[in-house]
Amino acid sequence: MLARNLLLVFIMLSGSVQNAFATTNRDSIMDKLREIDANVLFIRHAIAPGFGDPDNFVINQCNTQRNLDAVGRSQAISLGQKLKQSNIVVDKVYSSYWCRCIETAELLQLGVVEKFAGLNSFFEEHADRNQTLKLLQEKLEELNQNSLTLMVTHQVVIEAVTGMGVSSGAVVAYNTRTRKAVRVAIE
Repeated sequence: MLARNLLLVFIMLSGSVQNAFATTNRDSIMDKLREIDANVLFIRHAIAPGFGDPDNFVINQCNTQRNLDAVGRSQAISLGQKLKQSNIVVDKVYSSYWCRCIETAELLQLGVVEKFAGLNSFFEEHADRNQTLKLLQEKLEELNQNSLTLMVTHQVVIEAVTGMGVSSGAVVAYNTRTRKAVRVAIE
């Protein structure tokens, strides 16, 4: 009887501990956003094996680009689920024109995806760096400070704006007014 009661207590505590960890993770994401009063989430596209894009790159033809693989698609779906579990609600979702960014944004399932040239990659000069960053800066300046906008883009764009290098699927919260940025660990 004592063993059975101890087992029940253990099971109950295990559930409570798991719930506490789940709450802590959710709260830590929200805490990061509140820490800087973020109104933008930058996400680098999910895993797309390789480096750069092929020589025959054409922006509107996915078969000429480096794209998500099964691991990248799974990463994007999981990231979207974790953001939803953390009660993250976004008002707008923007994506680079690159197919790997569009697919990532769609798989997140956080809203209707709108392509935006200010998020395009200027790595390998597929887009003009100055023009891209000018478009992005104009968009950032017009965003409402009291809403949350999601932007799926490339490492070079995120680094240019926030000063932070990021891996595939990484998230950076950003405040457009103060220009503060913080990494957001999504586990």
